[in-house]
Amino acid sequence: MSHFFRGLIIGFSIAAPVGPIGALCIRRSLAEGRLVGLLTGLGAATADAVYGAIAAFGLTAVSGALVSYRTWLGLVGGMFLCYLGVRTLVATPKETTTSSRRQRIASAYASTFMLTLTNPMTILSFVAIFAGLGVASGVDFDRATMLVIGVFAGSAAWWLLLSTGTAMLRSKLSDTSMRLVNHVSGSIIVAFGIYAIATAFRS
Repeated sequence: MSHFFRGLIIGFSIAAPVGPIGALCIRRSLAEGRLVGLLTGLGAATADAVYGAIAAFGLTAVSGALVSYRTWLGLVGGMFLCYLGVRTLVATPKETTTSSRRQRIASAYASTFMLTLTNPMTILSFVAIFAGLGVASGVDFDRATMLVIGVFAGSAAWWLLLSTGTAMLRSKLSDTSMRLVNHVSGSIIVAFGIYAIATAFRS
């Protein structure tokens, strides 16, 4: 179980810093409710677990290939962030009631899963952290599995806390306040997208 708790701490620590996924989670929790906000985070948590598995099971060929394509991954992720940011900027509070709930849930999960997978820093972070803690070398299948489960659980715990806490403010926001949230969060997401594209060109 020590590997599970190590994974739990790693997953929570990697998810907690507020970035573009955090901005999306906050905005969607406010605009569309806790479930959509939570599934936004769970998409990222799933991708964290995928990269955690690559690092934990020592799949160096896979991680090496991902790192070698980091420029293209960064470009794709940056452009997708810009797209989501612009959509958020121009969104109106009433738009959230016009699309089907099932469509919103699927889109919330899939968008952040893709964004996290196209962030080359994610796999580099897991490889560096696991190597530093000595948990990726000589770890058997069962322990590696517990480590990956812990990573997912830790990341998911953070998104549950963030989406639940944010959704509690939803009923207190007027349409005017929600437009301000859209503008601020959209601007933040676009800024991260531009930064990702610029970083990709420099790599």
